[in-house]
Amino acid sequence: MEWTDQKETLTFEERAKELVSKMTLEEKVFQTLHSAAKIERLGIPAYNWWNEAIHGVARAGVATVFPQAIGLAATFDEDFIEEVGDTISTEGRAKFNMQQQFGDFDIYKGLTFWAPNVNIFRDPRWGRGHETFGEDPYLTGRLGVRFIAGMQGHDKMYLKVAACAKHFAVHSGPEDLRHSFNAIVSEKDLYETYLPAFKACVTEGHVEAVMGAYNRTNGEPCCGSKTLLTDILRGQWGFKGHVTSDCWAIRDFHEHHMVTKTPVESVALAMNSGCDLNCGNIFGNLLVAVRDGLVSEETLTKAVERLFTTRMKLGMFDDKEKVPYSAITYDQVDGDAQKKLNLKAAKKSIVLLKNEGGILPLKKESIHTIGVIGPNANSRKALIGNYEGTASEYITVLEGIKEQAGEDIRVYYSEGCHLYKDRVSALGTPNDRIAECKAIAEASDVIIACFGLDAGLEGEEGDQGNEFASGDKPDLNLPGIQEQVLKTLYESGKPVILVLLSGSALAISWEDEHLPAIVEAWYPGAQGGRAVASMLFGEYSPEGKLPVTFYRTTEELPDFTDYSMKDRTYRYMKKEALYPFGYGLTYSEFFVKDVRVSGKTMEAGDVLTVKAVLENAGDYDGAQTVQVYVKAKGVEGAPNYQLKGLKKIWVPKNTAKEVMITLPDRAFGLYDDEGRLVLHKGEYEVYTGISQPDERSMTLLGRKPMVTRIQCEKEAILEDRFRK
Repeated sequence: MEWTDQKETLTFEERAKELVSKMTLEEKVFQTLHSAAKIERLGIPAYNWWNEAIHGVARAGVATVFPQAIGLAATFDEDFIEEVGDTISTEGRAKFNMQQQFGDFDIYKGLTFWAPNVNIFRDPRWGRGHETFGEDPYLTGRLGVRFIAGMQGHDKMYLKVAACAKHFAVHSGPEDLRHSFNAIVSEKDLYETYLPAFKACVTEGHVEAVMGAYNRTNGEPCCGSKTLLTDILRGQWGFKGHVTSDCWAIRDFHEHHMVTKTPVESVALAMNSGCDLNCGNIFGNLLVAVRDGLVSEETLTKAVERLFTTRMKLGMFDDKEKVPYSAITYDQVDGDAQKKLNLKAAKKSIVLLKNEGGILPLKKESIHTIGVIGPNANSRKALIGNYEGTASEYITVLEGIKEQAGEDIRVYYSEGCHLYKDRVSALGTPNDRIAECKAIAEASDVIIACFGLDAGLEGEEGDQGNEFASGDKPDLNLPGIQEQVLKTLYESGKPVILVLLSGSALAISWEDEHLPAIVEAWYPGAQGGRAVASMLFGEYSPEGKLPVTFYRTTEELPDFTDYSMKDRTYRYMKKEALYPFGYGLTYSEFFVKDVRVSGKTMEAGDVLTVKAVLENAGDYDGAQTVQVYVKAKGVEGAPNYQLKGLKKIWVPKNTAKEVMITLPDRAFGLYDDEGRLVLHKGEYEVYTGISQPDERSMTLLGRKPMVTRIQCEKEAILEDRFRK
């Protein structure tokens, strides 16, 4: 072996530079592919960079399948998200250590996980929205930073695993156009909505990798965008890690975006713009690109140095006893502790949307029969979402209810209808389970209706079995004949509790008007059915909050391809929501009182402290999220208000706790048309409560957030991308 590694005296970056200096041009080129070849003479093993873990280690056998990312977002709990990330990375390390022992270097077997997805879920029709943390830049950023902390660990020297913020940037559908689509976005929307979560992941979370998106942004393909990768990511934010392309995205440059003419030109554009790693094989053309002078060997060398710096941070070239994470053993995969945490995650993610007359929780002593009806009642697919692992145990909603009901309550079951077709049996007549539904409704004291979607109806373009072809939803309605069956159940006169399993908002105005209770369970993970049943029977008080707006109709949304934030999300919508962002009921009674803000004025450099008392005056111990929103008064084009602080706390019944949230000057700043963050002169309102300060939330909850007025006497530029 030619290479001698000076482990004791050099930094990881210096060691990577020394190692890469020993490589030939060809060896360097083939290290830029996701399936990096071994270099035997230098003692470098093969390595596959491609791995997934947005809600658990995916696609590599058994691992904990947590609730899908949108469900984790509904916890509104930063601390808990880090705990989940830590558990995922523990399992990732344990599986990697085992796989290495047995010589398994396959895809999905490495330590570089392409998660989290911090794109903004700007339109509920987007099929991949359930992979994200929702529609709000602040919430997405906070959860992204803490997920990364859990994934990458806190060792002073080594990474536990390498996380990756994706898909950079301005990416949220349509799926069927993503290979050729040009997302046109203003500087204001770019810096205010689409970039903040990525910036937080880079500057606060110190994420090791960033993945480029498929689409173009303002004419530049994202994986070859000088603006995004060079000027913003590395220039403005000082990113030191590596950039990977999305899979086969660079091929799109010449095949679909038509910004280059040949594969060689495409790889040159990507590499010169700052893309270091190619998910795919087109970077093999770098041999020609360097030979023909389209890419300097120095640029290639720098990319490979970044890649090997990451591998060295992961301890791949050090003695195992020096790398603390090498001691994680396989018995830490999918054990009792992981199952317990997964159940907790599912419980924390469930959002109670309606509970008329306190019909929930159900009281076992007054129930003899329960009808569980619907295509998602006994569906494992509706538990897991996409980019999923394999659980050793799945508990569907039906199974969870049977477990809860015990021997004294009879549980009837019917699939009710197909998820999206008009019949269950191919040879049957339309609505071929309706007689069974009527019979069960007649025999039941209460009906649990389990409807919604699954990852076969909303997901990524090209996903196997994706029934809507592109993965996006055509509208926000319940698919097929689901609503027709629900109306039949309602007409039975029996109380109907609707449990939605979905990864996105649905237009359920009829259901809201007619049904006494509605629960949004998302794709709640392998333990999801147990969590749903436990909530229905009152073993705990629900605490989830909506990370997305539930609109009333598809018609009120702008065109799907319009990336302007006008009329989108709670921050800019003008019409009243069905269920607002940040909303969610509990079984207890929470009040925010004694709100104190540390000052009445704000200037550049100031930090305000918001203190409040959260009182639980109800009959259940439970958790509640205190939310702080800021509204700029009198500024043209300003958002309605924006979430700028949150804290989830546990409060036993009949007690109160104080919560403290800080608001830096940035919380009051607004981006202008030049992408500058401006603290405007004038009045601001700070709202502190358990919801956003919209009329619909106040009506649904029966209480208002407390408002504090803050005055700014002097305009200031807090951030200017043109100013060094």
